Amino acid sequence: MPRKHYTPPLSRFLVCALFHQAKVRSIPMTQLANEILQAGLKETPGWKQAQAEQEAMQVGEGVTEYTTK
Repeated sequence: MPRKHYTPPLSRFLVCALFHQAKVRSIPMTQLANEILQAGLKETPGWKQAQAEQEAMQVGEGVTEYTTK
């Protein structure tokens, strides 16, 4: 059974801003969103926890699903 991940909705304004900025840069909106989020989250505690969970899943031990608090 596939895992379900929480996908938070973005505000209409942010989607609009992403659309226009991605168009200016001639890249997909998802690529722009990934770049922005990575730059903002890299080296944070949340980033490190997600990285550890991903590594554990790759070796097949420990974490079986993402959790939210």
